[in-house]
Amino acid sequence: MDRRPVLIGVGQLVQHEVDLAAAPTPLDCLEQVTRRAAADAGIGATALGELDTVGIVDVVGWWPANSPRLLAERLGAHPQREWQSGIGGDIPLVLANRVARDISAGKLRFALLAGTNNGRTARRARDARHKLEWPRGGSGEPERIGQNRMGNTPAEAEYGLGQPIDVYPLFENALRARRGRGLEEHRLAVGRMMSRFTRVAAENPYAWFPVERSAEEIATVTPRNRMISYPYTKYMNAVMETDQAAAVLLCSADAARQLGVPEERWVYWWGGAAGVEAAWYASEREDFARCDAMAAAARGALAEAGVARDDVAFFDFYSCFPVAVEMACEMLGLDEEDPRGFTVTGGLPYAGGPGNNYTLHSLAAMTERVRASPGTLGLVTGNGWYLTKHSATLVGGAPCEAVPSPPPAPTAAPQIAEETRSTRPAEGRGEIETYTVVYDRDAGPMRGVVVGRTAEGRRFVANTPADRQFLEAFVAVENVGRGGRLRHEAGVNVFEPA
Repeated sequence: MDRRPVLIGVGQLVQHEVDLAAAPTPLDCLEQVTRRAAADAGIGATALGELDTVGIVDVVGWWPANSPRLLAERLGAHPQREWQSGIGGDIPLVLANRVARDISAGKLRFALLAGTNNGRTARRARDARHKLEWPRGGSGEPERIGQNRMGNTPAEAEYGLGQPIDVYPLFENALRARRGRGLEEHRLAVGRMMSRFTRVAAENPYAWFPVERSAEEIATVTPRNRMISYPYTKYMNAVMETDQAAAVLLCSADAARQLGVPEERWVYWWGGAAGVEAAWYASEREDFARCDAMAAAARGALAEAGVARDDVAFFDFYSCFPVAVEMACEMLGLDEEDPRGFTVTGGLPYAGGPGNNYTLHSLAAMTERVRASPGTLGLVTGNGWYLTKHSATLVGGAPCEAVPSPPPAPTAAPQIAEETRSTRPAEGRGEIETYTVVYDRDAGPMRGVVVGRTAEGRRFVANTPADRQFLEAFVAVENVGRGGRLRHEAGVNVFEPA
């Protein structure tokens, strides 16, 4: 019996401006990409009736009682397993790895993973005050995979760290300072790295923005490319409002033969892993320039397959913001100029696929890439919340010959040191560990956020003075390592360099 897990078919779609009255629902999109995946595998749509597992990645803004059941009914399937995921960009690969292991163990035979993001349609409908009739219901209760724990504390949000666009710059500024790069040097380096992503997106038929941009265009602040949160311009931020969907079909090698899938369509699952940072909340990280769980997830996937980083031909690193890619390089010891590149989709700021479903798009694109290059390996990584939880999947264009090593056993997260907890009032001397400045839609700086240590070594989060002249001067210099005075007023900490 051949229980090797194989990916046999993938489907994607992207839709831009559509008539709201005729706009496909999330369920329509899920059905479309699933049928495309079946066609990609070279099997008839009736074969989808044999699915024994249907897993749906959490769809932002659409929460029927049982979305896997709704989709299965559209497909004429009666799966024994119905999975509804939790939230996070790590989740699609977590699902894929679980499917693969269950196939290997003989627990399932033929599975579908699908997800969709209909944020563009939802926003246009809100603006037009148009009610969208999206399907609800679905009998039964799906199994919930993953957790829905919030990514930040109320205190972080109070200081202005409530959204990814505001939190990721903390990691970017810390990593830049740790590397000893000047502000301008780093800005252009980030632009060069992301320019290579746009080059891939421009060739991707499913990209939201299939436009190649230069390093200078990405890094330079202009009316079309305003600053969002320092040091990120608009072109460095994931695009949230898209209409995109993706689906992947996985099965055992035996099932693939029985379904009549030609072996040249098979892509083999080689390994996978996941991990969570010791400190769930960003403001409690011991080191803003490290992600140990990210390294463990990627290296765990490689270890399970018995291969090394240099054996990988293609990468697709989660890329919501530049630092996610830089940190992946840092944790895996890769040069940011590596000729292999770090995306096969074009990345979240350009290819799109946000919400929770980007890595299903990247897994689909990677499947096509390694299928076209027999014998090669592709590594896909995912990331949830604020570099908080991580996943990785390794696939290959040929069978894995080595005896797989089991993934590393999860280790108990170390206790968070009391001095890193950041919600207490702070007074006296302090030193900046990292920082950002949040801008308004008119490109004016409106809030400075600082994370640092008091003279006693205790972590603090604070705002800076909100004066525009102060904030403009603040972002013009390196602030990591800068000292100043803390005071607690009107219920919040305020830090002023001194």
